[in-house]
Amino acid sequence: MKKLDTVRAVLRRHRKLTALTVVLLAVLLPIVLNNSYLIGIATKILMYMLLASAVNVINGYSGQFAIGHAGFMCVGSYTAAILMSRLGMPFFGALPLAGIVTALFGMLVSFPIGKLSGIYLGFVTLGFSEIVRIICLNWTPVTGGPMGIKAIPGPSLFGFSLQSSNGYYYVILVLLVAMVFCTSRILKSRTGRAWISIRENSAAAASIGINTARYKTMNIMYATFWEGCAGAFMATYYHFVDSSMFVTDESFNILSMAIVGGMGTIAGPLVGAVVINIITEAFRFLSEYRMVIYALLIIGMMWLRPQGIAGSSDSVLVSGGGRHNKKRRRTARPKPVAPVTASTKEG
Repeated sequence: MKKLDTVRAVLRRHRKLTALTVVLLAVLLPIVLNNSYLIGIATKILMYMLLASAVNVINGYSGQFAIGHAGFMCVGSYTAAILMSRLGMPFFGALPLAGIVTALFGMLVSFPIGKLSGIYLGFVTLGFSEIVRIICLNWTPVTGGPMGIKAIPGPSLFGFSLQSSNGYYYVILVLLVAMVFCTSRILKSRTGRAWISIRENSAAAASIGINTARYKTMNIMYATFWEGCAGAFMATYYHFVDSSMFVTDESFNILSMAIVGGMGTIAGPLVGAVVINIITEAFRFLSEYRMVIYALLIIGMMWLRPQGIAGSSDSVLVSGGGRHNKKRRRTARPKPVAPVTASTKEG
C-alpha cells in the first residue's frame, strides 16, 4: 500500500506531464492495437470512465450519496435516440441537448431532496431511476415500450462517418477529456471550493454564507449533464436503446468503479473503471461466477484500502477501516508531570 502512495505522490508532482502522457497514449492506442475487438473494449472502458467521473462529482466532491445514476443515463439515451431516429438530428446536435435535458431532470430531483442526506438521499435517487425506467418501459408511443428504439444512426462530422471502431473510440475519448478538463477547472473555482466545503461540513459551510441548496443543485446538474452525454453516446454506439439497459445493477456497477478507484480524486474513477472492466472481461469465461470475483475485489478494497486505489493515505475514508490503521488509533500516553516541591518553588 505504501508503494501506491509513493507512485501517487510522484504522479501528482508531475501532474501536467502525466496528463499529457496519458492523453497521448490514449490517442495512439487504436493505431498500436489495430484490433476492432480490443478497441471496442477500450471504448467501453472510456464510456464508463466518463460515467464514474460524473458519479464522483456528486458522491466524491459534494458528499451527496446518490445511487440512481442509471436513471439519468436513461434520460440522456432516450432523448438522443428520439432526436436522432425520429427527428433526423445529427449526433453532435443531439448530444448537448441530451445533456441539457438530463441536467434539467437533475435539477427537478434536487429540489425535493435539498434537505436530505446519507442513505435517504440514496433511496430517493434510486426511486427516481426506477420510475424513469418503468416509464420508458410502458410509454410505448414515445419510447417504443419493451421493444425500445432501433436503427439509431451513428455519428458523423462534416460529412465524414465516424461509425468505425476507431471513430467511436475517438468520440468518447474527446468527451472524457473535455469532462475531466472542465471538472478540474471547476474544482479550482469558487464553485468547486463550495462543493468541497459542503462535503466536509454542510452546517459550517452554511454558517459562512454558502448557499448549500443552490450549490448542491449546481453539483447535481453538472454531473447529470455528463451522464446524459454518456447515455447519448451509448444510444448511438449500440444503435439501439431499451429500458433493460438501465436496471439498478448498472447504477451500482458505476458507483463501485468510483469507490474502487477512489472518490474525491480526478484519477480515481478513471483507474476504477479500468480495473473493474478488465476484471469482468478477463473472467468472462466464468459466466455469472465472475461477479463473485467482482464482489471480493470490492470487499478487499474496503478492508485494505478504503480510500481507493488512487486515494490518498491521509484521506478521511481511511479512518473508518483497514488493519493498517490500528496503529494510528493508539492514543498517546500523557507525559508524567514532575511533582512540585519546595525546592522547585524557591528556584
